[in-house]
Amino acid sequence: VSDISSSFKLSYYNEYKSYLRYIMSADIIKQLEDISDTVLRRTKAYLPFLSRLCLVATFLEDGVRMWYQWKEQSTYISHHWNCGSFLANLFVIYNFFGQLIPSGLVLAQRFVKPSVGILFGVVFIQTVGYGILFDVRFLLRNVALGGGLILLLAESMGEAKTMFAGVPSIGDNKPKNYMQLFGRILICLMFLTLLGEISFDNFFQEIVRAVEIIVGLPLMICVCIGYKTKLASFILVVWLFLINIYLNPFWAYSSSKAMHDFVKYDFFQTLSVIGGLLYVITLGPGGVSFDEHKKNW
Repeated sequence: VSDISSSFKLSYYNEYKSYLRYIMSADIIKQLEDISDTVLRRTKAYLPFLSRLCLVATFLEDGVRMWYQWKEQSTYISHHWNCGSFLANLFVIYNFFGQLIPSGLVLAQRFVKPSVGILFGVVFIQTVGYGILFDVRFLLRNVALGGGLILLLAESMGEAKTMFAGVPSIGDNKPKNYMQLFGRILICLMFLTLLGEISFDNFFQEIVRAVEIIVGLPLMICVCIGYKTKLASFILVVWLFLINIYLNPFWAYSSSKAMHDFVKYDFFQTLSVIGGLLYVITLGPGGVSFDEHKKNW
């Protein structure tokens, strides 16, 4: 049995190496880059707004949920923290107004920095209030969401001026460059949550999750280090969108069932990470990346 297991692992490892060599081949990459460049050129007028919309989608959905589940949310916080109805209702009020209003301002590109600060506050308060600190999967999802918010701040900082028109600056806007780096890294943490989700209740669905990890892991590493960043982000956006529709169809569950809320949470969290990846496409990898430093080689 152990020989069979070792043989299977070796075969799997060799297949994975072959897969990596295939996707890294120059011809395949060139073809994919041409396709992605064509799509991005045709959508560049809508991409920034779409990025913002996807990124704040989870805040909009959660803000609306606070209104429809006001009593349930305040009761849960009151019992969980034994803080009384007054503080529990303040928690719900902050999450209601603190998500809908800043999200609307971000979409309108008004008061972006204070709005992002308020949304960071919502992420922190919910992490503590719902006890997410002790759940690694949900904690990493919130951290990944924070990465998207950092990219929102990076966009609001604008571009540093350079001596030559059309030439990006590497050294003159260091805070923005490092914010883009941290944003990319935090978004990549999203895939760590997928590693712990595989079970065998639905074999075909878990095969899809396994393929998601195999395909997504090398692409996320590329995004993280800033290598072929726009291409990797583009493929991940398409892949995550399709997988999100298949794995998280919250509309297929009755709203009275608890599973509806869990699947809906996963759907909108993934949508926000897609928004973060769209921001990586919109802004580029920044100065702290392989793509930027290759220009000096």
